[in-house]
Amino acid sequence: MNWNTWIRQTHRWLSIAFTAGVITYIIAMQWGQPAAWIGLLALLPLILLLISGLYLFVLPHAVVWQRKRTGMSKSESQEQTS
Repeated sequence: MNWNTWIRQTHRWLSIAFTAGVITYIIAMQWGQPAAWIGLLALLPLILLLISGLYLFVLPHAVVWQRKRTGMSKSESQEQTS
């Protein structure tokens, strides 16, 4: 598995962890003010989602910038990766 696939898969699992943390926090709010650490259950995956999401957002642009820098066309770069 290459680096980009690993980041993408991790991003998906982090979204599930974030959703579970938010649901846990909402349930805890039903019994009054929840403890601060329960809020961190959602905050930690959110920070990691931000980092991985920014990486995934910039990735296609970085490929275009690299092609322009090396003077390679799209078809040439696809031939190289095959």
